[in-house]
Amino acid sequence: MSQKFATIWAAIAALVVFPCSAAEPFEPYEGRAGKDVVWVPTPPALVEKMLDVARVTPRDFVVDLGSGDGRMVIAAAKRGARALGVEYDPDMVALSQRNAAAAGVAGKATFVQGDMFAADFSQATVLALFLLPGNLDKLAPKFLQLPAGTRIVSNAYRIHGWDETETARPDGYCFTWCTAYLYIVPARVAGAWRLPTGEVRFTQNFQTLSGTLVYPGGRYVAANGQVKGDQIRFNAGLDVFSGRVRGDEMSGEASGAYSGFWKATRLPK
Repeated sequence: MSQKFATIWAAIAALVVFPCSAAEPFEPYEGRAGKDVVWVPTPPALVEKMLDVARVTPRDFVVDLGSGDGRMVIAAAKRGARALGVEYDPDMVALSQRNAAAAGVAGKATFVQGDMFAADFSQATVLALFLLPGNLDKLAPKFLQLPAGTRIVSNAYRIHGWDETETARPDGYCFTWCTAYLYIVPARVAGAWRLPTGEVRFTQNFQTLSGTLVYPGGRYVAANGQVKGDQIRFNAGLDVFSGRVRGDEMSGEASGAYSGFWKATRLPK
């Protein structure tokens, strides 16, 4: 009998132990520590508002740095855009991939494990981010290398030194983290340009231009303006120049002492 009971108890023990040995499914929690930030999910209403304010369409390539559970990337993919999430936590990456598959957008939503500061996001047309000010400051030089007109939409935090183009809040319920800031990457205009009226030399601080226009003969006036994407507007003396930047050329319409079509070419350094 003792052998029989021993066999029965062994079978019972196996039944009890087996379920406990299975791996528990990964469930993220708000405040989960990461490499550079803790995970705090963007409220669903703000996810949609951020994509709205960035005017995301199927033609876009949306990148989320520190993509967490993948909600922003998945929402962008549901709008037909290609989307990429860069996330340092491999458990979050795996969760995001499962979430994308469950949402039916695995073909458009891609997730990679990696460091957001080392990531190549040069092909993005939209960056949708929820990062701390220090993270944004560190990434700002790479933002400025993006093509003019690239949209950056940030949850809760402004990019230091930049002027937001638009500020928005969701229409639906949102209790915390409920403000989106939209930025447009400016064209790189710093340097010297040959204008019909003389030579203008700009310094550039994000979207803001300041400098000097030197007329033939040496007379000079201050030049100040703004760049929004590839659109430029600046004052030089009594003249106002507005137009579009295309690489090493810019052109448009002027008004003032000089009026009509204008074109400028970048001078060698």
